[in-house]
Parts: sequence; structure tokens; C-alpha cells
Amino acid sequence: MDMSNKKNILGIVPARGGSKGIPGKNIKEFCGKPLMAWTIESALKSEAVSRLIVSTDDFKIAEIAKQYGAEVPFMRPAELAQDASPTLPALVHAVKYLADNENYKPDYVLLLESTSPGRQPFHIKEAVKLIIKTEADSVVSMKEVATAYSPFWQFKIDQNGKMELFTGQPIKEIITRRQELPKTYVRNGSIYLFKTNLLFESPPSIYGDDVRPYLTDEVYSLDIDTPQDWAEAEEKMRNILKKEI
Repeated sequence: MDMSNKKNILGIVPARGGSKGIPGKNIKEFCGKPLMAWTIESALKSEAVSRLIVSTDDFKIAEIAKQYGAEVPFMRPAELAQDASPTLPALVHAVKYLADNENYKPDYVLLLESTSPGRQPFHIKEAVKLIIKTEADSVVSMKEVATAYSPFWQFKIDQNGKMELFTGQPIKEIITRRQELPKTYVRNGSIYLFKTNLLFESPPSIYGDDVRPYLTDEVYSLDIDTPQDWAEAEEKMRNILKKEI
């Protein structure tokens, strides 16, 4: 990275202890190491983050996070670590804690979910370069939607039971040729990089007004939510490891 443009970037890995879908997922072995270790190692190897912390309420997670090189400067309050607890308040808590207790105030926050282990160091580095170059409010990792799932080929059913295009156009105007479909994208969960001050606006946000996409190849887009996702992600991860060797 161009050191003259380097900003203070705080990486945060949220890792709550009470996962029900996949019990103990953050420290469950995934391709030979705890799941969250892949995220911690990628962030540290990128050399693009000034600090990397894990926000957790679980002492075992905290111990393993430290073993892999992350900081655990606090234990997350129980009220921010419930089944239905959103990530945003945990991010606000982490940044506020560091400001109040260490006078540490980063320029940007980098949210890294451990359930996206396919993320590589170069992804993080490139996303950081993008936000610095564009001076955007945020950069979000995205992947292209397969044409078979394009919203231009999706339908909804109105209150009278009639079908209509999801985009609002009449069905008779549906795009018939795959080649003419506009490209569309979805978030892949790997990277959310944003200006710190967005967390303290009303309402708080991780996006802002100027959001730039960081496009990621489908190969690296692993997003684990269910046991089935886990099995599929392990197979994809083995292919990534072969590719990166």
C-alpha cells in the first residue's frame, strides 16, 4: 500500500459464543483450524489493518483469538450477545470502548465476519485501496448474480393472485435473451469497510451515502449459515487452498 495514503483502520471480527444453527461455529474446526482463524490470519497477512480485535462474550473464543494473533481488549456485554442481537450495536460498543478506554479513534472500521473464510489477504488490501482512492463512505464486497437468478427474471404474486415481474414491468416486456440481462450483484458477506463516524450518526450505519462495490470472484464467496453451507464451504475452501499454493 502507498504509505502516504495509509489510514488508521480497525478490523473487528464479531464472534458471539451462543450459536444455535452451528453450535460453537467460530471455533469449530474448518479445513484444519478454527473457523475464525482463517479470517484473523487473512486480516493480519494483508498488513492493511492497524489493529485487529475480536468482539466476543465467550472466554474460549477469546483465548483462541489471541492464539492466532488478534486482540481481545474487552468481553462483549451479554445484552449485545443474544441470539437476536444485531451486529451494529456490537460494533458501536467496540469502537466506543476503545475511544473511551484507550483514546483510540480509527479512521475506518473493517467488519470481517468469520463465516466468510474464503476471503484472502489481497481482497482486504484491495478494498482498503479502493476506499482511500475514492474517499467513499463505505466499500462492500459483492459477487455477480447468476443470470438464472436475475431479478429481471423473477416474479412476485400480487394480492389478487396475479403474477408480475419483480422489477414492476409487465410480464409481456420480460427480457427474453440471457445476453441482454443487466448484470446485478449481491453482498457476499466478506468485507464491510466504512468510515468510523457513520457508527455515531442518527441512525447509525455501516454504509453512508457513497457506497462502492468491491467485486469478488464467486470462487472466494463462502458464506456459512447452516450445516449444509458448512459442508459445501469446506469443499470450496479446499479448492481455494489448492489455487493459492
